[in-house]
Amino acid sequence: MSHAIVITEFGDPAVLQWKEVTEPVANAGEILVRVKAAGVGPTDLNIRAGHLAKVFPQGPGSVLGFEAAGVVEQLSADVSGVAVGDEVAVHLPAQGGYGELVASGVWFAKPEEVSWESAAALPASAEAALRALREASVADGDTLVVLGAAGSVGMIAIQLAHSWGARVIGAASQRDEQLVRELGAEFVAYGDGVFERIAAITHRVDAVVDAAGHGGLTEAVAKTGDGSRVVTLADPVGAAAAGATMSASGSTRASDALAITMPLLANGSLRLKQQRSLPIIDAAEAHRLLASGETHDKIVLTVA
Repeated sequence: MSHAIVITEFGDPAVLQWKEVTEPVANAGEILVRVKAAGVGPTDLNIRAGHLAKVFPQGPGSVLGFEAAGVVEQLSADVSGVAVGDEVAVHLPAQGGYGELVASGVWFAKPEEVSWESAAALPASAEAALRALREASVADGDTLVVLGAAGSVGMIAIQLAHSWGARVIGAASQRDEQLVRELGAEFVAYGDGVFERIAAITHRVDAVVDAAGHGGLTEAVAKTGDGSRVVTLADPVGAAAAGATMSASGSTRASDALAITMPLLANGSLRLKQQRSLPIIDAAEAHRLLASGETHDKIVLTVA
């Protein structure tokens, strides 16, 4: 047996409890990892509250967490290229990161230069950013708008697109103007009238990636003239109404995201959102902090 933070029922953060659970096993194509750190994201909060029950039917006894980092403890017989004792980051489409142990079929070696916290903060955001950029067909010479540019996904999307040769315009709160510019994007203030402010910078927008889900998709489709190049990661209702594209994590999953981004993180050419660490037993407080807006950092849960 091992321990994990379990959803005892749908509800407020107090439903997250540290409990004994059946130890996960490495099935075909998987490794078993002893977790050192696990990332916390906004989707986790919505799953816990029951708002995404039709998409993520996590009932009592379920363990959240799409991303983690730790030490390989076991591997299935068909796995090669990794060994027990290796340090890795893992992406967890089926979740399970908020625990002492987790099994995953998607991993990449953690370089010595990368902290456990940064390694755990990378997988889900990197996958989402790369997937959305590909779905929006962003390429060299394009003008891309990133809505929610200062978030974990938006920051990575800016840096990847900029490195590909795209002109990037980042929409974020005024407090994040310097950050957005440092990442390689031009800044506009997010909120009502954002596309009017974008029009003052450029008359051409080829693609839009929405990493925030706070509206603007109708204007984005009108600006690009092509709903297939307006991709949202957070607003399915808005996408349907505007004729934009709701990013899908199934067949279009960017399984190579860690292989692309981890080396960039290690050599200092990829910047992540600043992290704030809390012990895993304080997962409920992590959810409360993220929901309240009291912290602007990426929250990571650490396991002793």
